[in-house]
Amino acid sequence: MREDLRVVLVQANLVWEDAQANRETIENLLMTQEGDVFVLPEMFSTGFTMDSATVAETMGGATVNWMLEQAQQRQKVLCGSLVINENDQFFNRMLWVQPNGDMQIYDKGHLFRMAGEDEHYSGGSKRVVVDFQGWRICLSVCYDLRFPVWLRNDQKYDLLLCVANWPEARRDIWQTLLRARAVENQAFCAGVNIIGTDGAGVVYGGGSAVYHGDGKVLVDPEEHLSKQRII
Repeated sequence: MREDLRVVLVQANLVWEDAQANRETIENLLMTQEGDVFVLPEMFSTGFTMDSATVAETMGGATVNWMLEQAQQRQKVLCGSLVINENDQFFNRMLWVQPNGDMQIYDKGHLFRMAGEDEHYSGGSKRVVVDFQGWRICLSVCYDLRFPVWLRNDQKYDLLLCVANWPEARRDIWQTLLRARAVENQAFCAGVNIIGTDGAGVVYGGGSAVYHGDGKVLVDPEEHLSKQRII
């Protein structure tokens, strides 16, 4: 494993169901940033919407093409999740996009039924661990974080990435679970969240963080509350 992987967490205030505005916001945030991997939040182009049929894009759509262009222009990896329509099924799909155009796909395995996500999206059935610069990186989306067996480190990963729209009301749980997944799997764990209030009236407070496998805080979530920023 290479020691110095530089991961950039993009904690953004998303515009509800406006993919173009969110792409522009994120592009501006990334303008002067250096890193190896840029991590965007869950449903970074729309916010956590249940109107999947209206907002969904295809794998050949504007946002996927934007990710490909950004990765190529910056010669960096971009990852994050968005709403994808594939064969008339809707997925909360996390993409890992490399500068050469190679892409890996992870469909969120655990849908948040309390918000009706299971009624509007199809769940994935396979975990995805990517190899990058000597690191093995496990991809996960928000509610997956509550399922330790799903994220068990039996594939020898070095870093767990979690992209989320995690409400401010459950901020303490978010921080606790990130640290727990790091410690029990003896791996780094990085989580990126959003800020602001979405179109459903849910408030998000950020708190993006990184933990070492021994539980040590590497990026303190308390320093990144309710601020749109690059971490």
